[in-house]
Amino acid sequence: MAELATIARPYAEALFKAAPQAELQSWLEQVRALAAVAADPQLTILADNPRVSTQQVFDVMVGAAKMPFGPAVANFLRTVLESGRLAALPLMAEQFQSLVHARQGVSEAVVFSAFPMGAGQLADIQGPLEKRFGRKLQLSVQLDAELIGGVRVVVGDEVLDTSIKARLERMKSALVA
Repeated sequence: MAELATIARPYAEALFKAAPQAELQSWLEQVRALAAVAADPQLTILADNPRVSTQQVFDVMVGAAKMPFGPAVANFLRTVLESGRLAALPLMAEQFQSLVHARQGVSEAVVFSAFPMGAGQLADIQGPLEKRFGRKLQLSVQLDAELIGGVRVVVGDEVLDTSIKARLERMKSALVA
């Protein structure tokens, strides 16, 4: 995984440098769509077939993404395919997204919850979390049944753990001490 991340970084940075400030969000959506298609195992099988040309893989990806692509993003995809770096495309998209969010002053936050959270629940906790971490946050949710209840929020290397599991661990430490 680290090797793919190392491969993906220069591609993501080059794309970011080429992207006009006004079109960053549009480019991000296009790259995300390509990454979603690239993550399909059937596409990997197709791309690895020596009888299938790079142009054919390109056409399949653009058709499967079901969205229009600007010339620069299309050229980016061609470069990725010609370099044989299709496997790294999802990581390129993640790194490109991180660069876009950094420029916009947004940090990515992962909210670990014992139960699924709806958009309304996320909206309710987003304001207090942004105030707590001192910056705008892009929230995503991951389920972790071991938390029992509450949430654990990870923003970069900062962690806010208000889960029941963490509270029980603190009570256990206090009783044992």
